[in-house]
Amino acid sequence: MKYANNKVSDINIAYIGGGSRGWAWTFMTDLSMDDSLSGTIRLYDIDEAAAKNNEIIGSKLTNREDTTGKWNYVTASSLKEALTGCNFAVISILPGTFDEMDSDVHLPERLGIYQSVGDTAGPGGMIRALRTIPMFVTIAEAIKEYSPDAWVINYTNPMSLCVKTLYHVFPQIRAFGCCHEVFGTQKVLKGICEETFGFENVDRRDIHVNVLGINHFTWFDQASYKGIDLFPVYRDYIESHYQEGYNEPDKNWANNSFECAHRVKFDLFRRYGLMAAAGDRHLVEFMPGSDYLKDPETVKSWKFGLTTVAWRKEDLKNRLAKSRRLASGEEEIDLKPSGEEGILLIKALCGLERTVSNVNIPNSFLQIPNLPAEAVVETNALFSRDSIKPVAAGSIPETVLELIMPHIANHQRILDAALTCDRSLVYEAFLSDPLVKGRAGEEEIKKLADDMIKNTMAYLPEGWK
Repeated sequence: MKYANNKVSDINIAYIGGGSRGWAWTFMTDLSMDDSLSGTIRLYDIDEAAAKNNEIIGSKLTNREDTTGKWNYVTASSLKEALTGCNFAVISILPGTFDEMDSDVHLPERLGIYQSVGDTAGPGGMIRALRTIPMFVTIAEAIKEYSPDAWVINYTNPMSLCVKTLYHVFPQIRAFGCCHEVFGTQKVLKGICEETFGFENVDRRDIHVNVLGINHFTWFDQASYKGIDLFPVYRDYIESHYQEGYNEPDKNWANNSFECAHRVKFDLFRRYGLMAAAGDRHLVEFMPGSDYLKDPETVKSWKFGLTTVAWRKEDLKNRLAKSRRLASGEEEIDLKPSGEEGILLIKALCGLERTVSNVNIPNSFLQIPNLPAEAVVETNALFSRDSIKPVAAGSIPETVLELIMPHIANHQRILDAALTCDRSLVYEAFLSDPLVKGRAGEEEIKKLADDMIKNTMAYLPEGWK
């Protein structure tokens, strides 16, 4: 990399999953609007044609007169080609297809087990992890061989297990997981501040929070805005709006399977005294199945959606059509900041900024002292030149700790199961998962695990057969 005039050039970024029809466009768009960074993006994907399509789309962004961030986009035909000599590696892959995810999300419904996302916790998250972990073993081995000093940014779910696998294979890896769920909760607090005090244009980054927990099951035990303690403000708002929840401006949860009224957050605050800091659709999958996901009627009463895989398949058709239009020039990417912090973190690691953001890394520094050192946790960290220093978040209250520990135990079970093809560990994990526990008999749950493994067998190592 070369430094001059508060800019960095000749950066090499390997984008693993470079055929993405979502995150890749977001990443490229954010890069195109920042003139302080430039270099080469190597797009690698098992679907090389999709990566080639994004090379065309990225090049069109660079050639536009209204973009300031200029990058050279190239398609890499192998991990070796993508990673050799790179400064950063971004991982954003879809493990398997939506056909496998269909089984992940919907097969458990035969036992009355409903999932609102199915990519992190619950049966869906665990089976998704079984096919993701071998892919991350391969990626970690390639990073170790071709770019051991690169900073590795993971966006793939299940986040905790993806990051855990990277460090298991290559303990010296410089990897971290990025997730925007915390930002969403900051935006809720921003909206409540504006509504309560009459403030205008509150910047969610000025909502200062202490983050602690695990990915998609994160919590705030402190939150403030310019000297105002937001805990009593949040408590008062909940008391006045508990039934209707909080609806973000211009959004209606009932018309979008990704939206919610944040009633689950409100209820969790009442029950545990901390602010739950992820979307309701994620939070509910970490809780007992009888709480919020008992049945579709219960889901409706809490005002969040069950995102069906049929919806995802239809959305993919729309994205493929958009990809064709973008590559052909029929349509241009809208230059609108995504609100993600990936580019900001790269700038900080290059030494252009100094910033604090939430990050998923091992608990090696005991940033949460009452969680195991080997657990992957989500807390704040200070990003600066070539450095990530985790912030000491403090201990998690015992009542919330009891909710988190079964999932941390299952992370280890599923990692071990994936590495050894041990079906008994999958059974243990299913039987221990709060979403599953008590929802059916042991033999029925084991049969469910077997059938879900069978449905994803095409993406599992030979040992499972």
